[in-house]
Amino acid sequence: MADIQIVTPALWPEYELIDSGNFQKLERFGKYVLSRPEPQAIWDKSLSDEDWEQQAHAIFKRDRQSPERGDWQTSPDMRDPWYVSFRQEQLKLTFKLALTTFKHVGLFPEQSDNWLFIYDKIKAMSLRVARPKVLNLFAYTGGASLAARQAGADVTHVDAVKPVINWARENMDHSELDNIRWVVEDAVKFVRREVRRGNYYNGIILDPPAYGRGPGGEKWVLEEQLNDLLKSCADLLDQSDFFFIINLYSLGFSSIIVDNLMKQVFGDVPNLEWGELAVTDQFQKRLPLGVFYRFGI
Repeated sequence: MADIQIVTPALWPEYELIDSGNFQKLERFGKYVLSRPEPQAIWDKSLSDEDWEQQAHAIFKRDRQSPERGDWQTSPDMRDPWYVSFRQEQLKLTFKLALTTFKHVGLFPEQSDNWLFIYDKIKAMSLRVARPKVLNLFAYTGGASLAARQAGADVTHVDAVKPVINWARENMDHSELDNIRWVVEDAVKFVRREVRRGNYYNGIILDPPAYGRGPGGEKWVLEEQLNDLLKSCADLLDQSDFFFIINLYSLGFSSIIVDNLMKQVFGDVPNLEWGELAVTDQFQKRLPLGVFYRFGI
């Protein structure tokens, strides 16, 4: 049985967490520094407010009428959108970043360790399987899809939001990749249909939000539906050559909850890793950014 662990993202020049605290984080994406809310950074900042303001090219300000939305205050030299590259070992990806009203920029750097995991698993699997099939659910702007495709997998990318699919397609083009299958659909409906069809996947990547809506208004509530979705994913996973990754960002979900769920659904699995994803700032404060659970041959 693998012990719980903390996984930090692969080091790459285009990203760094400069400071965190007072429910905020100060990050550099490429040549731009952003200041935005972070609910888990409950400690004090290490730098002064003046230092943050001097460094930041863009500062997210919440809308008083909405707990989620807001606007960005940008410096005159800030270009939006912009591009950053990830180069690690044989994996070479390029992402378009943009300032959204939900504080996101289209990239979750803490996932870079998972990208390397995906790439390595598919490369090893390709020695036995001609073209591994990978399913990425709640796939957002496609970092995991790009990693799988560059490793040589046949990738199906599923997300309920069409503009997000379009964004992922741009990332594919900028990464000089092709032939990802794009599916704009509710993830639960798609998985159930694939089970009925008797389809199988060598790799499944699951990155669900706490709440969401499908393109037909389907309601997604993590606590209510995750257990059943995992059972359906287990039916889809190939029994001979496989890997599985789940990431959760909900503040109410600990890694122990995920461990209980996964043990019940999948039982004993090979090469298990589970715990927290975290990023360390320049002052050695570790910022937790979700829990993960992954395994595979």
